[in-house]
Amino acid sequence: MEIKEPKPAKPRGRPLSFDRDQALEQAMHVFWQRGYEAASISELTTAMGITAPSLYTAFGDKERLFLEAIERYATGPGGGYPRALEEEPTAYLAIKRCLEEAAEELTRPCHPPGCMVTMAATNCSVASAHIQAALAKRRAASDEGVRCRIECGIKQGELPADVDAEALANFYATVFRGMSIQAADGASRESLLATAAAAMRAWPAR
Repeated sequence: MEIKEPKPAKPRGRPLSFDRDQALEQAMHVFWQRGYEAASISELTTAMGITAPSLYTAFGDKERLFLEAIERYATGPGGGYPRALEEEPTAYLAIKRCLEEAAEELTRPCHPPGCMVTMAATNCSVASAHIQAALAKRRAASDEGVRCRIECGIKQGELPADVDAEALANFYATVFRGMSIQAADGASRESLLATAAAAMRAWPAR
């Protein structure tokens, strides 16, 4: 009886010839600086040090690359906001830390200025409306975290019972986004820290 040799397993595709994580980091910086639509495939591949076919193989397409870059930003440079809300013992200290750390992060020279989630999808065309919607949803989730932290402060007696938690959260979200735009326009860390201090003086008295 003839014994058939087992067929060798088919190769699962050529392994990547570049550091995917590092390439994603560079793509994040391009999107952060240029925005979603303005960032071209040529700019992205040049910054990432790869070819267009390699980009499509590793990341799918420009849209999926952008969304993955946004996720990387949210867990990296943009991750301080949720940590502050979770770690600080009071709502006041949490939001104060959010704004002060933002003044630091938004002006670091090692990456583009401003907040990527705020800046990357401004002035998009109708064709990219779903990208704007995805970022708006992420911003809304961040605002919801601030509102919940303020509501917790009200329940614990830190804030007056008649404080409008949603309005106060919207105020501080607006301050943060304004700081992001100022940073993109060249505002200094010291200037943004002064803005943060002024905003905290609006905190409702007990």
